[in-house]
Amino acid sequence: MTSYVALLRGVNVGGKNLLPMKQLAGVFERAGCVSVRTYIQSGNVLFRAREQQVAKVPALVSDAIAATFGHRPPVILRSAGELAETVRGNPFLPAGDGEKFLQVMFLESHPEAVRVSSLDPDRSPPDTFLVRGREIYLRCPNGAGGTKLTNAWFDSRLATISTGRNWRTVLKLLELAQA
Repeated sequence: MTSYVALLRGVNVGGKNLLPMKQLAGVFERAGCVSVRTYIQSGNVLFRAREQQVAKVPALVSDAIAATFGHRPPVILRSAGELAETVRGNPFLPAGDGEKFLQVMFLESHPEAVRVSSLDPDRSPPDTFLVRGREIYLRCPNGAGGTKLTNAWFDSRLATISTGRNWRTVLKLLELAQA
């Protein structure tokens, strides 16, 4: 069995799309996952599953949440190995940027190269970003609250679905996934 991290978008944010973590863990268990645990209240789930089962997990979980809680959050998965690659691949770390400025947006699918090249690098100065594979690395020196580099903007431009996590959360998820 492989260790995975599920990243749900828009869960328990601003009092909307409420989803108790204990019940969320139960949804994953009913979807065939084992060793299920959650991290903080924002829709981070760590679990183990067989490779042939994991492809079904996002749809099973999203459908179960919709049936029980009335909203359908996107569920984006990464294996522990993929998450480790994400951490190693952060282009802003060599620059010595503090982790409080860094975020990662995880994409559901690989965006087409033509779509990536059409992104405006000057959309939200002084914020910067780099798309690598199914991740977008962000550096937001004035904080994420005021950036124009939003899920909606990237989703519409790249024709995929994203969910973001701050760098501290990404590091903690990797630590937990490798434990």
